[in-house]
Amino acid sequence: MLNLITPEHFRPLLGHNSVLYLPDGSALPIQVQSVREAPRATLPGSARGAFSVLLNSLGPTDFVDGLCHLPLPDTNLDPVFVSREPAMGRDAERGYFCIVFN
Repeated sequence: MLNLITPEHFRPLLGHNSVLYLPDGSALPIQVQSVREAPRATLPGSARGAFSVLLNSLGPTDFVDGLCHLPLPDTNLDPVFVSREPAMGRDAERGYFCIVFN
């Protein structure tokens, strides 16, 4: 299933609020910040190019990483591994996350 997900699945969500369902079932309000294609990280012969999606929480969270559920306009990602990134100069009260597809 994850091999069928492309950057186009995320583009309608850019800059919009959504919900990330955490491993414990709780809902974390998020916003999709960017979709970054990574052609040099794509495996030779792969039908889909590598890319990453950056998300940020809309409020404080202790969530670090794990298998989550993310509803998309045309499908659902369940499960998908989401990992936290350091705030590094951004609002330390929020959580910053990345999903990598390669």
